[in-house]
Order: sequence, then C-alpha cells, then structure tokens
Amino acid sequence: MNPIRLPPFSRVPCASSRRPPDHMKLIVGLLVVAVVAVASGCAKQDWIDRTLVTVDVTGTWYGRVASTGTASGSPELSFELKQQGSTVKGSMRVTAKGGPGTNIYSGGPIEGTVAGDVFRFRDMRGTNGELTVSGEEMNGQVSLLGSSQPLSLRRIDPSSPPGSPPR
Repeated sequence: MNPIRLPPFSRVPCASSRRPPDHMKLIVGLLVVAVVAVASGCAKQDWIDRTLVTVDVTGTWYGRVASTGTASGSPELSFELKQQGSTVKGSMRVTAKGGPGTNIYSGGPIEGTVAGDVFRFRDMRGTNGELTVSGEEMNGQVSLLGSSQPLSLRRIDPSSPPGSPPR
C-alpha cells in the first residue's frame, strides 16, 4: 500500500517549529524608554536649586536701600544672621532719618531660607526680601513699607561658627 503524499504547499508546520516572537528586544526597549522618562523628570534645575545650599550667610551684613529722591535719605539695614542648613534666623535693624538730627530705629527677628545662592527672608511686620549671595555681597529686592526697592548688603563680620565649612 502506498502512503498518501500531500503536495508541499499543503503541509502545515507543527507548533514546535514556529519561531517565538523576540520578547527580549521588547523588554529591553521598554526598559530604555522607562529609564529615559524617569531620568528626564529627576534632572530638573528647579529641583536642584530648591534643595542645594551653596552659600552660608552667617554673620553681620550692612547696606542701604537704593531709594532715590527722598528727603530723609536711604534707609540703612543691618542683619545679624545664623544659618543652619537651609534655615536662617537672626535679626534685622533699619535706621532711617526722621527729620533734622533724628534717626528712627526699627528692627526685630527675621526668619529665612537659602536655596542655591538665593536668601529669602521675612519679619513679623511683613518686611521681606530676596537677595542673591555672591561671596561677601548680597543684592536683590526688599519690600519696605509696601514698596519693593533694590538692596545691596556687604558682610562686615563673617562670625562663622567653629567647624563650619570654608567658603
């Protein structure tokens, strides 16, 4: 008896001879996409600036508000600051001319933060400011009596505590 032979085009391959899809390439591709997505979300400049402290503002600072056109002259500000990590506490003193031969003194405690090279502060009466620190100088804006004005300060006494990192 002769076996029946089917023509070659009618042969159906068995399941074991099929090539399985290449799952490794798919998995590797998905992992690369996931790593790129996570890395791009973590490398934002804002995130670094908010958490990195690059300056120490501890010490005594003195300067003037750069206001012009006032008969009494520019107010003088002095800060006594102590920084621990990104937190700053201290006091601020404002001296302004009140009239011929008189000075008006105002001051009190302030609290602030340092993020990157930016020092932000506020007192209980609503005076606040944002200053960029560059070595022994700070420059920026201060809000005194409801108006924002330029302020430049210079460190006159570093008063760094023993064991603090060098600047």
